[in-house]
Amino acid sequence: MTVSCQAPRWLTHCLLAVLTMFLLTTARATVIDSYEFASPEQEAQFFRLNGELRCPQCQNQSIGDSNAPIAQDLRREVHRMIVQEQADDATIVQFMLDRYGDFVLYKPRMNTTTAVLWLGPLVLLLLGLLVLWRLVRSHRSQTSGLDEQERAALKKILDDK
Repeated sequence: MTVSCQAPRWLTHCLLAVLTMFLLTTARATVIDSYEFASPEQEAQFFRLNGELRCPQCQNQSIGDSNAPIAQDLRREVHRMIVQEQADDATIVQFMLDRYGDFVLYKPRMNTTTAVLWLGPLVLLLLGLLVLWRLVRSHRSQTSGLDEQERAALKKILDDK
């Protein structure tokens, strides 16, 4: 009597279908941007700015991390400004600020409109500490609520034991 080690036909078909799905879903094409620079300093500047500037569409990704079309356009613009215009960081950041506002910066600058962002947590911390100090102080200043006769009676009871 011989025993066959072959899997049932339906199991083979299921495995082939799953493998095909994995191969098809992982083989999708992605665009990889390729940028050329005249010097390593320009390349470092490009990658530094790509990490500092926020994608206007994605909100929580830098233009270097985002695959949104606007982020791709901004990367190309940053590259163009670095290579062709040889612009410094301040010029490129100012260009982005003029176009997209303070939102494009991960670390917003301190000015009248962003003061709440920078000072708000400090003010809340100070208010919390003030409330805590007042509660502790009022708790300490409150006596046990006993008058002199009651305190004397309590002392006598405690001393007797």
